[in-house]
Amino acid sequence: MTDLGAKVSYLALGTGVPVYDPDGAFVGVVEHVVADEPQDIFHGVIIEPSRDHHAHRFAYREQIGELHERGVVLSVPAGQLHEPGTDMPAEQVEESDDPVRLGLRRAWEWLIRPQ
Repeated sequence: MTDLGAKVSYLALGTGVPVYDPDGAFVGVVEHVVADEPQDIFHGVIIEPSRDHHAHRFAYREQIGELHERGVVLSVPAGQLHEPGTDMPAEQVEESDDPVRLGLRRAWEWLIRPQ
């Protein structure tokens, strides 16, 4: 892994920043930061897949070890990340007390938004 630069908050994390698993293997790049900025709630990041991974992944905030200017380091192996999806209707997710499901649903809604 190269020099990742200074640590940053999720507010300063840009798209295209490389994402690495704890062993330093490249996972993909940040496609979008999932957050409720007015409430200062960071849910996680959507990772655009590398050639080795065929689907977008969502790294929940507790699966992220470090955020840097030039890289994100996960706290878990990439294989433990989930794909955003529609496994739960939006109204049930909003009422759910599971923040991971809420983040996954928000990631999915961002991915399918009209361009």
